[in-house]
Amino acid sequence: MLSVLVLAFSVQALKAATPETSPQTYGGTKSSQIMGSEDHPLHMAVIKGDLETVQQLLKQGADVNEKRNSMTPAMYAARYNRVEILKVLIAQGANLKSRCMNGLNAARYAKISGAKEAEALIKQAMVK
Repeated sequence: MLSVLVLAFSVQALKAATPETSPQTYGGTKSSQIMGSEDHPLHMAVIKGDLETVQQLLKQGADVNEKRNSMTPAMYAARYNRVEILKVLIAQGANLKSRCMNGLNAARYAKISGAKEAEALIKQAMVK
């Protein structure tokens, strides 16, 4: 029984991509592999820092709070310090209190990634 639990925790640890163990590139994995596929355009645009595409996708009705890999677009924007994109997401109603499967929210992703500007913006937005 103990070996089953150890195996289960080992598999879960391999699946988890945390900022502490896999910065920015997730251990060399391409962002499209992280997402599971390339059919999540809003998340991919945020990761790539493509503000224009983010704006267009939101105008076309993309869900600003949809999770992929248990993370919202705001979490990715915070993690990669995409401040201008984060401003747009916040203006469109991004839920900054939402948490991923590891219990982290956008502010925490900004903090552990050293994204000072994103962290300050999130703190300011959460006060309002």
